[in-house]
Amino acid sequence: MSQATTTDLYEASMALVYLREDMTKDATFSLFVRDLPPGRGFLVSAGLEPVLDFLADFRVTPDDARDFATALGCDRHDVQPLIGLGFEGEVRAVPEGRIVLPGEPLLEVTAPLPQAQLVETWLLSQVSHQTTVASKAARSVLAADGHPVIDFSLRRTHGAEAGMQAARVSTMVGFAGTSNVAAALRWKVRASGTMAHSYIEAFGDEDAAFMAFAQSRPGPVTFLVDTYDTPEGVITAAHVLNTLQRGSGSAIRIDSGDLADLARQSRVILDEADLRDVGIIVSGGLDEYGIDHLVRSGAPIDVYAVGTKVGTSSDAPYLDSAYKLVEYDGEPVMKLSAAKVTAPGRKQVMRADGVDDVIALADERLPEGREPLLRRVMSAGRRTGAPDTLVAAHDRYLRDLGALPQQARRVRDPVPPVPGVSSRLARLTDEVRRHLEEGVEGRAKRRRAAIAGLP
Repeated sequence: MSQATTTDLYEASMALVYLREDMTKDATFSLFVRDLPPGRGFLVSAGLEPVLDFLADFRVTPDDARDFATALGCDRHDVQPLIGLGFEGEVRAVPEGRIVLPGEPLLEVTAPLPQAQLVETWLLSQVSHQTTVASKAARSVLAADGHPVIDFSLRRTHGAEAGMQAARVSTMVGFAGTSNVAAALRWKVRASGTMAHSYIEAFGDEDAAFMAFAQSRPGPVTFLVDTYDTPEGVITAAHVLNTLQRGSGSAIRIDSGDLADLARQSRVILDEADLRDVGIIVSGGLDEYGIDHLVRSGAPIDVYAVGTKVGTSSDAPYLDSAYKLVEYDGEPVMKLSAAKVTAPGRKQVMRADGVDDVIALADERLPEGREPLLRRVMSAGRRTGAPDTLVAAHDRYLRDLGALPQQARRVRDPVPPVPGVSSRLARLTDEVRRHLEEGVEGRAKRRRAAIAGLP
C-alpha cells in the first residue's frame, strides 16, 4: 500500500485544484491539540520521527496517480499534475518526549501549498495517536511510583502498527520492557513475557506445566499462577523453583481477582518458602488508575504489566487535534468557525521554568529565561540532523516532567498549566479577524444588493 495514497480523498482533490490554479506559493500549516482530554494534566509529544521518515520519502508515483484517478472517478490525464510531487518543505517541531499543552503547535509545516496539503492526513494520524498513547503511558509510570511497568498491549491495540507505536512511545516515557518481540528488537529494549492460561490448561497440571517451562529455558522464569486457584498456584510455583533452585530473579504473575489481596497472600507463601527474592507481577485490565489504587494500598507488588487500557488509551482514545493553515504566500490566515477559531501566523512556544509557556509568533524575540520548543528539523525536504533516539527523547521527557507542577502530574484530578499568548500574537489575531469579518460582511451586503436589484 502506497503511503502517498494513504490519505483522505479530499487531500488529493484540493492538491489538484491548487496545482491547476497555480496556487503553489509556500503555505504554513500548524498541527496542534485544541484541548486536553478529561483527566489529563499534560501531553507528551510523540510521533515526530516517523513523520520525518515519511516526509523524506514522500513521492507521488505514476501508480499512485492512477489510483487517485480511480478513487476520484476521473481520467488519468486529470491527475497528471500530481505525478512526481514530493515534499520539499520545512518542518519546525517540538522534539519527541517534551511535555506540551493545548493550543501549542507540535509541529509546523511550511511548503508549497499542494505538498503541505497532501501530507496532512498522515501527519495527523501519526502524531495524534502516538501522543495519545505516550501521554497515557507516562501517567502509568507516574502511578507506579518507581516500580517497573511493562507493555503487554500488542494483542489488544488497533492493529500491529499501533502495537509497534505503543511499545516505542511507552519506552520513551519510561516503561521497562515490552512483550512485543519485534519492537524489543527494533528499539533495543527488554523483551518480557510469561505464559498464557491456555499453556497451563494444555498440561492440565500446574506442577508439570511449570517444570516443563523452567526446564525449557535458562535463567529466571515467571509463572502464571491464577489459572485455577491462585494460592495453590503460588505454592506449586514455589515448589518448582525450590526444586530446580531457580528462585533468584524469578517471579510469579497474577492476572485476575483481587490483585492487592492475592499479592499479599502470595508474598507470605513465597517468604515462608524462603523465596524472598521472587518477585510478584500483576496484570489484567490495569492502567494508571488501577496501578495508583494498588500502590496506595501498599500491596507487595514489584512489577505492573499493562495492555488494553494503555495501548488504546481507553479512557481518552483520541485527541482533538487539528492541522490548520495559518499562513499563505506570506500572509497570515485564520479560521473563524464557532468553537474552532485558529490563531494566524507561524508560531513559537517560549517556555520558562515550571512549564510556564507563552505561544508567540515565530519571529518574536526570545525573552531571557525562556527557551523555544519548536526546532527546525527538516529543510528542503531533508532532515537537518541525524535521526533522534529514544534515549534522547526519554531524557527530554524526564527534564520536562521534573519541571512540571505537581498538580499537573496527579493521576486523579490533575490541573494542567495554561499557556499564555504573546501580545503580538493577540494583536495579529484581532487584526486578521477584523479584516476577515469586514470582508465577509462587505461581500454579504453586495450579494444582498444584487439579489434586490439595487446599484
